[in-house]
Amino acid sequence: MSGIPFVHAQQKQVNLNFDVQKYESQTLTVDGKTIKVRAYENIVYVQHPVDTATEKMNIYIPEEYFNGKSINGYTAATAPIFFPNKVGGYMPAQPASTKNNGMGGMPPMNGQFPPMGDKKPEGMPPVNGGMPPMGFSGPRQNTVLVALSKGYIVASAGARGRTSKGANGFYTGKAPAGIVDLKAAIRYLKFNDNTMPGDANKIISNGTSAGGAMSTLLGATGNNPDYEPYLKALGAAAATDDIFAVSAYCPIINLENADMAYEWQFNGINTYSRGGPMQGNAQGGSELTAAQIAISAQLKALFPAYIYSLHLTDKNGKALTLDKEGNGSFKELVKAYVVASSQKAINAGTDLSPFAFLTIQNGKVTQIDFEAYVKYMQRQKTPTAFDALDLSNPETNLFGTAVFDSQHFTDFGAAHATVASLQTRAAIVKMMNPMPYIGQINTTTAKHWRIRHGTKDKDTGLAISVILATRLQNNALM
Repeated sequence: MSGIPFVHAQQKQVNLNFDVQKYESQTLTVDGKTIKVRAYENIVYVQHPVDTATEKMNIYIPEEYFNGKSINGYTAATAPIFFPNKVGGYMPAQPASTKNNGMGGMPPMNGQFPPMGDKKPEGMPPVNGGMPPMGFSGPRQNTVLVALSKGYIVASAGARGRTSKGANGFYTGKAPAGIVDLKAAIRYLKFNDNTMPGDANKIISNGTSAGGAMSTLLGATGNNPDYEPYLKALGAAAATDDIFAVSAYCPIINLENADMAYEWQFNGINTYSRGGPMQGNAQGGSELTAAQIAISAQLKALFPAYIYSLHLTDKNGKALTLDKEGNGSFKELVKAYVVASSQKAINAGTDLSPFAFLTIQNGKVTQIDFEAYVKYMQRQKTPTAFDALDLSNPETNLFGTAVFDSQHFTDFGAAHATVASLQTRAAIVKMMNPMPYIGQINTTTAKHWRIRHGTKDKDTGLAISVILATRLQNNALM
């Protein structure tokens, strides 16, 4: 565990027993409805925290559950636990609260929560929602409040991030610190399952972007021994860390292959505009350099071999592949998701006739010009989109060490580096990618998944969520 960011953990041992009497009563209003909750805030969830500013959790429990009442059919024994995170850009994150609704705690785009209890969550395809409107419209509700009003118990944990530092100046939040922290929080909830209301076997993780990555990692890597030394160093509770369900929005995952996926999609689009659905698209655009265009072509050429290595199959058992030009059955699957999303928008009454890349006949989407669609999307990131050759991207910063701020995490990035740099150990990169863990016999993977990727979201390639969903489907987990 050379370079693990836990060597400076505080020596004073924290009591991990949940104190049911240590709370603040809060009266909240959601959609005109008043709800009363007990707020247990700033709970340190490990015995030996590295950073008590982030390694803490807020837990909110409806008052009805302490009085033998039910909400939406749930009781103190059966209420699921909604576990939103506020991680964004792999930065340090505070827990969500009844007073804020940051990055990871964003509600589902259709305002729905997946039904729990004995009901299987509503399955959603990786690419969903209609084209317009792009971005978000109307006021956003606090997810914590909405979940409480539906009868969920809410537990949200903070976590260290890529810029976290100890008092001695060493970095303490580089990979895999963030996901280890969230796993430790899950263990705290399970350790105290008999003490606090709620069913810790029904934990639903939620996150967006890098927070979506954390959510998928929680779902994919439950109880895997790779993380055990890190959890032990923190003094995590003696419990399991698998979860029931995953809700993830544009998860920034599969980082070591994401550069290839991005250029498979955007190669040939030589202008780019910073921004995106979360920030609003920048007007105008900049041109890729000749060197960046060459890098794009190289990365695109590598992607078919990666797809082949996964041995993915469609619902009929047919292999999903790409030829050397990047065409094939896998591309057709990606297109099918976009077509299905477009059809859903039309069925909901959205007029998609202005989008010339769609062929619509009698209210049915029959074809998509994928290249024209990608041009409409616009490129947001330059090659390399994630493992920046000059170490300037958040992801290279994520894979630093206690001493080195940033490192490469792909062979391609290291081989084409434009600044002096080191490369992260493969074992660390693996722990930040859900893909290697899905279907492993020593891992408990969640059986309920809801993955969404906007039809104009270009923070990562469309292929990334499709690959994740297909691997889950191939293992009968979605």
